[in-house]
Amino acid sequence: MNMSVVEWKHAPWLQAKEHVFKYQKLIYLASKENDMPRVRKLQHELIKSFEARLVATRKVTQDNKGKKTAGVDGRKTLTPPERLVLAKNLTLTGKSSPVKRIWIPKPGTTEKRPLGIPTIYDRALQALVLSALEPEWEAKFEPNSYGFRPCRNCHDAIKQIKLSLKSRCKYVLDADIAKCFDNINQTALLDKLGLRGKLRRQIKAWLKSGCLEGKIFTDTIQGTPQGGVISPLLANVALHGLEYKLKEFASNLKNLKFSSGKPMTTILDKKNSLTYIRYADDFVLLHADRQVIVDCREKIILPWLTKMGLVLKLSKTRLAHSLYVDCEEKKAGFNFLGFTIRHFPSVSGSSKNTKGEQLGYRLLISPSKEKCNIHQKRISEILRKHRNSPPEALIKDLTLTITGWTNYFAVSDVWVTHTLKKQDTLLFRKLTRWAKHRDGKQSESFWVYPPDLKSKAKRFWNRNKENPVFLKYHQDIKKPTITKYVKVKDTASYYDGNMLYWLKRMGNSPGTSLKIATLFRKQKSKCQFCGGIFYHDDVMEIDHIKPRRLGGTSRYENLQLLHRHCHDVKTSQESSLPKDSKFE
Repeated sequence: MNMSVVEWKHAPWLQAKEHVFKYQKLIYLASKENDMPRVRKLQHELIKSFEARLVATRKVTQDNKGKKTAGVDGRKTLTPPERLVLAKNLTLTGKSSPVKRIWIPKPGTTEKRPLGIPTIYDRALQALVLSALEPEWEAKFEPNSYGFRPCRNCHDAIKQIKLSLKSRCKYVLDADIAKCFDNINQTALLDKLGLRGKLRRQIKAWLKSGCLEGKIFTDTIQGTPQGGVISPLLANVALHGLEYKLKEFASNLKNLKFSSGKPMTTILDKKNSLTYIRYADDFVLLHADRQVIVDCREKIILPWLTKMGLVLKLSKTRLAHSLYVDCEEKKAGFNFLGFTIRHFPSVSGSSKNTKGEQLGYRLLISPSKEKCNIHQKRISEILRKHRNSPPEALIKDLTLTITGWTNYFAVSDVWVTHTLKKQDTLLFRKLTRWAKHRDGKQSESFWVYPPDLKSKAKRFWNRNKENPVFLKYHQDIKKPTITKYVKVKDTASYYDGNMLYWLKRMGNSPGTSLKIATLFRKQKSKCQFCGGIFYHDDVMEIDHIKPRRLGGTSRYENLQLLHRHCHDVKTSQESSLPKDSKFE
């Protein structure tokens, strides 16, 4: 591409994105074949290309949610001409500005997490380097690593646990690494990356850039700052290899037996008897033998983590059993990614072994008590915020919170454990108190039996007969289950070129709202504004074809799915239209 692009909006974005993805697929294939000279050559070509610099600049200045967060230079936004200049000037210099240190609260706790915000230039350069390094490591990463990886999510990790526990109860080491991002050994990480020259010097500069909190500067002699674009990949690289080490240890174990009592003889059976699942810095280790779990922790996990400068967080690490209460904390089951996972004694609905025999217990996966309590606290905060607001504003905020929570936990056994019903009962009580505070004796008028909904339950509404708005409850979602959810293929990667498989998964992701998923499939995975397909790192937004201020509705026939940057362009074009103009 010619670098003399006259204007930012006239850049050939479709060709640029296709160019970057083409190189990423080639890097992935070369890494899969362990052809490292070709990998390094392709990475340097990609980093030098103007197309990759354009895409990286747009990602951090237009698409990222934190695009208006300033670094130490104080710059929040860039104009289109400034973005073009930034893209032209991106180059590996081996230097870096300090990151801006800010503290954000951890959900559900009084603790705070440190974030390091780089400057816009460093963010764009990190996005550029990330586009070159990620495909290489996607070809190497372990099959049961799910955090911070394209097209992999929490539900894949939970489904893998389901598959491991469905026919046998096991012991589990539920572990959490203490301050993983802050304590990574930088020298060990750089050696693990295996880079040389400018690329190594640039990543080393980011790691050792230091942080500025107010006017106080602090050196960073360890760790990788949270908040950087490339930090999640570096953390995954640092934690890569533990699963392979554990599998190797399991292959040399003796006296292992199947649930039927038959001894294990093959190396493959021994490896498969041990399950390791990691999401970011949280991981679980499953095995039917308690001593195997203890040996793995003492002989493999702790020494391996020490080499990377890491230790386990004792307050969040425990050894338990999925069914029996005979372990360290006298509590069966464990929590992982917000879910509680445990076996329950059961006659009806009991799990079965490979021979179809009843096992006498059943595996249930449901939201943890902690997550349920946090959700109810959030609902209470919304009700306090809207003590004197119109009902429409309250319904809008509640709908967003309820939809997000239920979409995440819907792919579990919430219908069996009646969790959604309990959440709706608590919600109804809170709404009753809100209505009595608002209207006293007239509070009953906030509930009505809507004629167009199949549910027989009363609905909280805005009491507007011409334009009624009804609150959807937790139980209004469809009934997907963790059993029907299809886990991502173990060795598959977004960069393997099988776009049909990955686009189908993107359209069926549990974390995606129903409207976005419906429009995604209806538009055949393409943006209606630019005509380009949606890649895994693209931010998708719903747009009204005919703007609402010009009389447009929110029905599906007036909705379309656009890239965030395309949505911004379309919105700016519509803002110049007068309110009485005709829209076509």
